[in-house]
Amino acid sequence: MTSTQVTADDTLHPALRAGNHKPLAGYQPQHFLWKLEAGVATITLNRPDRKNPLTFDSYVELRDLFGQLKYATDVHAVVITGAGNNFCSGGDVHEIIGPLIRLKAPELLMFTRMTGDLVKAMRACPQPIIAAVDGVCAGAGAIIPMASDMRLGTERSKTAFLFNRVGLAGCDMGACAMLPRIIGQGRASEWLYTGRSIGGAEAERSGFFNRLCTPEQLAADADALARDLVAGPTFANGMTKTMLHQEWSMSIDQALEAEAQAQAICMLTQDYHRAYEAFVAKQRPVFQGN
Repeated sequence: MTSTQVTADDTLHPALRAGNHKPLAGYQPQHFLWKLEAGVATITLNRPDRKNPLTFDSYVELRDLFGQLKYATDVHAVVITGAGNNFCSGGDVHEIIGPLIRLKAPELLMFTRMTGDLVKAMRACPQPIIAAVDGVCAGAGAIIPMASDMRLGTERSKTAFLFNRVGLAGCDMGACAMLPRIIGQGRASEWLYTGRSIGGAEAERSGFFNRLCTPEQLAADADALARDLVAGPTFANGMTKTMLHQEWSMSIDQALEAEAQAQAICMLTQDYHRAYEAFVAKQRPVFQGN
């Protein structure tokens, strides 16, 4: 299912309009900041005094929010960032790491499945997600940009998949599946085996960051990129995200057939017609997401 820019459609069955499909303009989070403007939702991890660590509660709330975004009618791109000069230092040592030490295997598995569900929700929501990363981006805090669609960083960004530094495997929250697809198997192996900190320039060269920004411009550049996406055919963008994710497990023949079906669906949209009409009129198309 993909997001559109149509917030009210008289032809939509009331059961659909009154059900899960609803705007998120009034959303009020408890464990991070939320801003929605012109179709761009900005999520800000907001514990700057601790480098914005995650807690059990913030994990759950992020997971649930990204699940809701699948049905949002007024969100067409997402920016996720951190307050202060850091993105996220990972799981809070006192509020997550300490309590986990006391749990048994069944409870630990419940926790690791819950964190994986956040990644699933991020990949399943149709809106493109842009991670704006400054400063520390470590552990689970590095997974969130990894699970995003695009990543903007700064020279002073420090990205570390440091799970092995705390006695854990690098296979956390999908890292062994997703990171090699972003930066290649060799680099991903090194990053996950060593847990070393990767500077912004190296992360960009490796393909983890799409580009580097100055710290002062990072938020504005991420917002500008998100607004460019919102101005595009958002239904088709959602289809692109779906295909990028699902085709990881397809053969070439399966992918070609899936893309044929997806593109045929997009050809039924009014945005496709608008693009043609604008081309004929030598104008820039104004997409509406339907």
